[in-house]
Amino acid sequence: MLTAKDLRQKYLDFFKSKGHAIIPSAPLVPENDPTTLFINSGMHPLVPYLMGEKHPLGKRLVDAQKCIRTGDIDEVGDTTHHTFFEMLGNWSLGDYFKKEALEWSWEFLTSEEWLGLDKKRLASSVFEGDTDASFDEEAHSVWLNIGMPEKKIAKLPKKNNWWGPAGVTGPCGPDSEMFYWVGDLDKVPDSFNDDNDLWVEIWNDVFMEFNKNEKGEYGKLAAQNVDTGMGLERVLAALNGFDDNYRTELFWPIIEKVEELSGKKYDESKDVKRAMRIIADHIKASVFIIADGVEPSNTERGYVLRRLIRRAITQGHILSIKNNFTIEIAKVIQGMYGEAYLEVLSGKVLNVLEEEENKFRKTMEQGLKILEGKKRITGKEAFDLFQTYGFPIELTREFIEGIDHTLTLEEKVEISDDFSEELKKHQELSRTASAGMFKGGLSDTKEKTTELHTVAHLMLAGLRKVLGENVHQKGSNINGERIRFDFSHPDKMTDEQKKAVEDFVNEAIESKTEVLMAEMTPDEAKNIGAEGEFGHKYGERVKVYSIGEYSREICGGPHIKNTSEIQGKFRIQKEESSSAGVRRIKAVVE
Repeated sequence: MLTAKDLRQKYLDFFKSKGHAIIPSAPLVPENDPTTLFINSGMHPLVPYLMGEKHPLGKRLVDAQKCIRTGDIDEVGDTTHHTFFEMLGNWSLGDYFKKEALEWSWEFLTSEEWLGLDKKRLASSVFEGDTDASFDEEAHSVWLNIGMPEKKIAKLPKKNNWWGPAGVTGPCGPDSEMFYWVGDLDKVPDSFNDDNDLWVEIWNDVFMEFNKNEKGEYGKLAAQNVDTGMGLERVLAALNGFDDNYRTELFWPIIEKVEELSGKKYDESKDVKRAMRIIADHIKASVFIIADGVEPSNTERGYVLRRLIRRAITQGHILSIKNNFTIEIAKVIQGMYGEAYLEVLSGKVLNVLEEEENKFRKTMEQGLKILEGKKRITGKEAFDLFQTYGFPIELTREFIEGIDHTLTLEEKVEISDDFSEELKKHQELSRTASAGMFKGGLSDTKEKTTELHTVAHLMLAGLRKVLGENVHQKGSNINGERIRFDFSHPDKMTDEQKKAVEDFVNEAIESKTEVLMAEMTPDEAKNIGAEGEFGHKYGERVKVYSIGEYSREICGGPHIKNTSEIQGKFRIQKEESSSAGVRRIKAVVE
C-alpha cells in the first residue's frame, strides 16, 4: 500500500535527482494577487516566474502545493470533489521541454525504483490540433519512442488537451495527460477511450509555448515552460485501487473519528456517507485556512471559512452529533499533516473552531425554536430563517420534508420550490457582487497594483519604526485602488502615530530612491535585518527588496524600480481591529 507521505516524498526526491530545487508550499492566501481568494493550483504562486521573472532557485523547480478550490463546495459529498487538496508539481522555466518532461513522467511512474506501475495500465493523450495551433506531433513522437502503443495515445481537442490562458490573453499551450486503468488487469483495453471511467487521469504535463494576444492570435513564447500537475488525493486513490478518495489514508482516519462521534457507520447509507465526506473535507480545509491566518467573518475569505465550518457542523447535526466536535476532528487532521505542514499545529486552529462552533450552535438553537411546533411554513418564511438567522439550508429542507402529515406531497414540493426560488435569487445576487469585486483582475490593474505593493513595504517599515519591532505583517490584499494590510499590534493607533507613518512613507516616495533586489539565503536575509517570516516556509534562497534605508524585506511579488514611479500622496484611510492582537489598515495613494 503506497502512503501519501511516500508518494509526496518520492515525487520530490525524483525531481530533485533531475536537478530540480524543492520549493516550499506557498500559503493558501495569495500574497500578490488581489483577484482571487485562495491559491487554487500549483502554478498559481509561480505565475510571475512563468511570465519570465527569474526565480532565485533556478529554472527547475518541484513542490507540493496546498490548494483551496471554492467553486466545488456544493459538489463535495461525492467520491472525488475536495475543497482542500495537494498538487504535486514540477516546473521548467525556459529550460527542458516536451521530451524530458514526458520521459521523466514515464520513468517516475513505471521505474521499479520509484512507483513501479504496470506499463499495461497506462495510456496518454495529446492535442489533436485546430486552426489556432497544429497537432502536437512532438509529444506524440515522444510517447511512441518511449514505447506507448499508438492505440493508447489519444488525439483530443482543446477542451481536453489545452491549458489557458488564465484570462482573455496570455501564456497557453497544449498538454499531454497520462491515465491509469483502475479496473482488472486482465481487462485493460488495447486502446484508450476518454469516456471510460476506469481510465483515471493521474498526470498532466502542460507545455506553455504560445501567447494569445488581444486579436486572438497565437504566437510562440520566447521562453517555453513546462507546468506539471498531479493531484495527490486522486492519484493515491487510483494507485491503491480505491474508487472513493475518502477510503485513502488522507481521509479515512477522519471518517473513523466521525463514526466514533456519531455512532454511525460510513457504509450504512448513501446520506450518512455523504455527510461524513462533507465533514472530513470541510474541517480539513478549515484547519489549513485558519493555519494560514484567516478567521471566520461575513466577507471574502472569512465568509468561505465560516461557510465550511458551519456546513460541517450542520452535517454533524444530521448525523445526530449533539456536542461540539470540530476540534476533535481537527486534532486528527493535525496528527495526519503536522509533519508535512507544521503550521497546522498552531493552537489558534482549535481556538477558532471552538469559538465558531459555539456561535453557530446558538444560531441553530434559535432556528429550531422558531420551527418547533410549527405545522406549516411558507417558502418565504423558510428563506427568512436562512437570511436573518443564518439557519442552515439543509436543516430547513429537512424540516420541510418532515412537516405535518396533513400536507400533501404537492404542497411540500410547492413550499420547497418557493424556498429554492428565494435562495436562487440570493445566490445570484451574491455571485453578481462577487464578480463585481474581482472583475478586471490583476492584469487590468497591474501597474497600479505593483506600485501599491511597493508602498505596502514602505508602510510596514514605517509601522515598525513608529510602533516598534513587535509589528509584523499578518496578511494583505492589494488591488489597483487601495491597500488593505493586517499587522500584529495590541493597541489602536493614535492620530499622531498614523501621521508619523504617513510622513515616513511620503518622505520615501519623494526621495526618488531605487528599489533594489538581491538573492541570498534566509539566514543572510535575517542577518542584514530584512523583515520576513523566518521559518520553514522559505526555500534555500530568497529575494530581498531594499528601498534605500527605508525598507528591506523578503518578498517574491512585483515591484517598481524607483519610488519616483509612485504617483500621489500616501494616506491612511482607516485603522481598525482585525482580530485579537491584529490591527488592519486601509490606505491609498492619491
